[in-house]
Amino acid sequence: MNATEIHGILTEQFGADAITGLNTESKDPWIEVAANRIADVAAFLKSDSRLRFDSLNDLTAVDYLEPDEKLAKKFPYEEGLAVVYHLYSFDVKHRIVIKVRVPRWKDAASKTLPEVPSVSSVWGIADWHEREAYDLVGVNFTGHPNLLRILCPDDWEGHALRKDYEFPEEYHGVRNL
Repeated sequence: MNATEIHGILTEQFGADAITGLNTESKDPWIEVAANRIADVAAFLKSDSRLRFDSLNDLTAVDYLEPDEKLAKKFPYEEGLAVVYHLYSFDVKHRIVIKVRVPRWKDAASKTLPEVPSVSSVWGIADWHEREAYDLVGVNFTGHPNLLRILCPDDWEGHALRKDYEFPEEYHGVRNL
């Protein structure tokens, strides 16, 4: 099954408010899903007999701070963050990429992290992937059972893979290079 067919099934099930985009031009075609609907869509992707996406191969977050000219020619994008889910079905032998776009901040004034519902109850491996995306890019996965830092120390400030991140000159009295 290809991305267009999967997109059709999802749009029929959830509507255009939840399934917000389709890109078939990229090397890995992707479907965009509204952030507030990702948990429902994920459960459907796994359980529907036509789809059976039983494997979450990867979940990561991407920071699109400012358009890069070279990239923008191939893939126009807006500033913000994206959570990217790479799914595979061992039964049906097909794959798809799902993207959820969120603004850089839920509330820009207070720099509150954007929120995306957790899919760890659908695919258990998402537990670790979501913790990594939270730690390094700063996406708050609501409903996650244990959303703690996984790579940086607990008292680390900021999210090191954000493009606007400013590396501290010193950490616990040790000068950083």
